[in-house]
Amino acid sequence: MRIVCFGPGPQFKGGLANYNTSLSKAFSEFDNSEVHIVSWTNQYPSIIPRDFIDRKSRYNAIKDTDIKVHYLTNYNNPFSWTKTAKLIKDINPDVAIFQWSIALQGLPLKYIVTWLKKHSNINIIFDLHFVVQKESSSLDKFFTKFALKHVPHFIVHSKKTYDELCDVLHNRQLNLVSEFDPKNKNSQVIHLYHPIYDMFKPNENFDVEAFKNELGLRKYVFLFFGFIRKYKGLHNAIKAFAELAKERNDVSLLIVGEAFWSTLDKKKWTTRAKKWIFNIAQSIFRKNTESEDNYRPLELITELGIQDKVVSVIEYVPNEEVYKYFQVSDAIVLFYEYATPSGVESMAYNFRIPIIATAVGHFPETIINGVNGYLADAHDIHSMAEAMNKIIKQPIDRTNIDKIAQEKSWYSYANAIVRNI
Repeated sequence: MRIVCFGPGPQFKGGLANYNTSLSKAFSEFDNSEVHIVSWTNQYPSIIPRDFIDRKSRYNAIKDTDIKVHYLTNYNNPFSWTKTAKLIKDINPDVAIFQWSIALQGLPLKYIVTWLKKHSNINIIFDLHFVVQKESSSLDKFFTKFALKHVPHFIVHSKKTYDELCDVLHNRQLNLVSEFDPKNKNSQVIHLYHPIYDMFKPNENFDVEAFKNELGLRKYVFLFFGFIRKYKGLHNAIKAFAELAKERNDVSLLIVGEAFWSTLDKKKWTTRAKKWIFNIAQSIFRKNTESEDNYRPLELITELGIQDKVVSVIEYVPNEEVYKYFQVSDAIVLFYEYATPSGVESMAYNFRIPIIATAVGHFPETIINGVNGYLADAHDIHSMAEAMNKIIKQPIDRTNIDKIAQEKSWYSYANAIVRNI
């Protein structure tokens, strides 16, 4: 069986690259499989002013596999789109799975898929991490519909995403299924929950208490982890924690992650030019969007007087050091303003850590109050603070999380896609 996983390759940062790599590894474990990652040369268009390459991790995600990686597709070069389509045709996979994350992918992916449908009989599936972003403009929605209109099959990670897809492609009949059937010529939407990342594992020999003391953490630790973006609601987490900290003196908020827009040298004229072009593009593609240049949630820590209870590690954490921050934590805080399936949520399951999240996006489908975490009102800081307090007063049974984690393996996920091929 030959499989192509199109999306960011393992050299890139972030959840999407980890996801595409993990999916490829799962396919590579099947007997007689040949797996190719066909990747963008840049994870996102070059006008986006940040560095997306993981320059810190020493961990080789595809070590001891036969996965072949092709960094070929350039957003800005239509000739590379043709080369990509021809490469996939030459590989002649039984299925090609494309990761969909932003509307700017619309033009190249539309071209590649149209070319493949014309020149091959390859099964094509788009894996949707979301359909349309909350603040999308009409132009953003146009490119989304333009790209997805003739895609035969999809994967969604929540019923909410399925509903959004039906809204965008309202003239098509989209059948929600639990596994892919190539004999079924109708458009299939495979509903599969985000699997557990196996590249992040607990270290049994790790001295949790020593690391807590090193960081100056108190008894109960709430972790915000990942890229610092406004939609991920770090400002909500800080405000809710400040309310909790008024009542308790035994709590810490641990903030670990890289400010999304701070990876390039702002003194360089190329960075300034990219920012200028990007801001223009954002104003066209987004509505009611304020620049994240002005998003400085960490300033709230001083304003709210909680400096002694907050520990911040504002840098990109290499994959091999991720376990440290999860193992010292009692809960993961995901107070998103809106949500796509969260890689941090997946990582939390791997460490058997409860999740506190706002009731947006897919979270109401995956987080059950009192079972694997607690949900809070996305517009109510007091509700978020109460959810944090519940973790302490009404602890989650970690065996519940263990059961959920066992159900969300990459093997089961991959098997649902290729079982009938």
